[in-house]
Amino acid sequence: MQQFSLCFGKVKKDCLKFIKSQETKADKFRNKERMIKSFLIPLCFWISKKTEKKRPYFVGLAGGQGTGKTTISSLIRIILTKYFKLKVFRISIDDFYKTRKERLSLSKRVHPMLLIRGVPGTHDINMMLNFFRNSKSRKFKRLKLPIFNKAIDERFNKKNWYDLKKRPDVIIFEGWCVGAKSEKNITLKKTINSMEKAKDQKQIWRKYVNQQLKSKYKNLYSQLNCLIYLKAKNFSLLQKWRLKQERKLWVKSKVKSKIMSKGDVLNFMQTYQRITQNMFKHMPKYASIILNLNSNHQIKSAVYKKK
Repeated sequence: MQQFSLCFGKVKKDCLKFIKSQETKADKFRNKERMIKSFLIPLCFWISKKTEKKRPYFVGLAGGQGTGKTTISSLIRIILTKYFKLKVFRISIDDFYKTRKERLSLSKRVHPMLLIRGVPGTHDINMMLNFFRNSKSRKFKRLKLPIFNKAIDERFNKKNWYDLKKRPDVIIFEGWCVGAKSEKNITLKKTINSMEKAKDQKQIWRKYVNQQLKSKYKNLYSQLNCLIYLKAKNFSLLQKWRLKQERKLWVKSKVKSKIMSKGDVLNFMQTYQRITQNMFKHMPKYASIILNLNSNHQIKSAVYKKK
């Protein structure tokens, strides 16, 4: 406990400064010091014990839309860097979305719904596999990695990409479907929302996405050293949080026309629903650490499954 207090003293200023940058007048973080002290610092001690200098330690961080993955992963990075003096690189699976042109081609070839970014199959899986492989290589070479601009639904220009010059000690790989597993064909048959009912009557989209999880994504996720899951109570809570996220974007954005309406957000989330609900059900069985979130968007408990 004394170690945790010492660590908190060292990282408090930087962590609170980052949290402040994420707040708006209407949306303030509550109990932030408790979150850092009681949950994130012990988590960082756990990660630091597992790291070895020879190769990066891959931390998968998963959670439904709006659970706070960006905030949590950024705070973990601050603590590991500032207190443990580790080189930490954080990237989102969202940064690896296929270009709009590639998704357009996929939507014509397989199913129109694959134009919508989000589900497995809409990421550049080979780019992610190369990133994992190159990060582990003894002869680490400088890596340029994409940054995706959601406001225009396209990657940023290459000159704005991440420039990874040195091999990190820890890589935080976060995303809503990180670590997700495929489901059985029998459960695929039953539609779970109005979008599947109207637009995927022949199950082509569902089966394609599921097959992606069963093959290349399974290979990718198997390379993670640990998996942290931010678990919300239910899907309707995620919808509420995702709408709140969009309001924040609206407050901070200069281009208001690019922000989604309530209807757009709820429709968009229907493409995420099947995998998200499957993760609610199964991920607590195999995630290394589960951070349970209460309805006020705060971590209420942490369950460590992996020694």
